[in-house]
Amino acid sequence: MTAKSQKSWTADPSDLLRVGEGFVLSGVDPASTPGYGEGKGEASADLEAGAAELDEFQERLFAASRVEATDAAVLLVLQAMDSAGKGGIIRHVVGSVDPQGVSLTAFKKPTPEELSHDFLWRIRSRVPAPGFIGVFDRSHYEDVLIGKVRALAEPEEIERRYVAINAFEKELVDSGTRVVKVMLNISYEEQRARLMARLDRPDKHWKYNPGDVDERMLWPHYMDAYQTVFERTSTDHAPWFVVPANRKWYARLAVQELLLQALEDIDPQWPTATYDVEAEKARLTAT
Repeated sequence: MTAKSQKSWTADPSDLLRVGEGFVLSGVDPASTPGYGEGKGEASADLEAGAAELDEFQERLFAASRVEATDAAVLLVLQAMDSAGKGGIIRHVVGSVDPQGVSLTAFKKPTPEELSHDFLWRIRSRVPAPGFIGVFDRSHYEDVLIGKVRALAEPEEIERRYVAINAFEKELVDSGTRVVKVMLNISYEEQRARLMARLDRPDKHWKYNPGDVDERMLWPHYMDAYQTVFERTSTDHAPWFVVPANRKWYARLAVQELLLQALEDIDPQWPTATYDVEAEKARLTAT
């Protein structure tokens, strides 16, 4: 846990939420709040406090990269079933920092050009540069989730992609990027309620996609696909974290803490001035 957050968390969420050996997705309660003993009201205050900490970390990281003092970056990979709260994470967690240091990519259905290349081709071009927090709203994992459930690729190709993903993420980590992979885990019943809420509100109709129900009908197959993803691609260098997301406030708080830990691990420092500060003060005073 970060130094400033130890008082609110009863246990380290990075340990509790991390996918390890023997992990079973169906054993996770989407309504639970692992490691956090407070309620929604306290979480709001903690999220606000964490936002200030996150903002400072991000500014220090960005500043260091402007003078070529770091090769570090953070990549937040967000995967989930529809309506699980990815947008809320981006808005309320990542949105608390200066946008000039954030690189956000929402991956959609591949274009014909993208399909003419290997599946990682379009991903590589969106990897965050040093000094940035990168966010993938969906990611390369779509190619082993939808690809498997919808049989868009042969089983042998899906297996090849698992291996390619592990090698790609190791490459990122070796180059200085901390990879934080999060699956927002909501229940089948909660998804129905959230989709229905969109239909009940005209101002949310734009967020509803009839195709979401088509994918919902394949829920068990997606859960099996996620389980395989965790088994094949939760590695020491880029582990998965499964965050219970029925309670939006908990999911936001947990993802914020995971980002804070990644940035604290980098420990970015303010760049040292490359000029004589006192001499510049004297020059400025004389004008």
